[in-house]
Amino acid sequence: MKNIARLLAAVAVAASITLGATACATSADSIEVTSDTVVIDVRTPAEFAEGHLDGALNIDVQGADFDALVSELPTDGDYVVYCRSGNRSAAAIARMEGLGFESLTNAGGLEDASTATGIDIVT
Repeated sequence: MKNIARLLAAVAVAASITLGATACATSADSIEVTSDTVVIDVRTPAEFAEGHLDGALNIDVQGADFDALVSELPTDGDYVVYCRSGNRSAAAIARMEGLGFESLTNAGGLEDASTATGIDIVT
């Protein structure tokens, strides 16, 4: 009986991990972008120069002035945030939420963001 309980617990943990990873995925999702949506690339200026979504703002989440720069934006705006892989955009969103922003979408990495939003990558 103990083995069955352990097996069921292991299956439950595996299922929750799988479901959690799926819930965070944005690459297959479509992200609606309107004329009011602000797209923010939180990579370094050098990465931005190599290619970014057309019309995106570049606000480096690792820059010392990140909080000050995003604080200049209206907190009630609609924002799509992306980076190289989705890690820095998640960190940027957490910081922006702490500053009072509410409508934030993590578009993941550059290519995923382009696919999800339909916005071209430009240099």
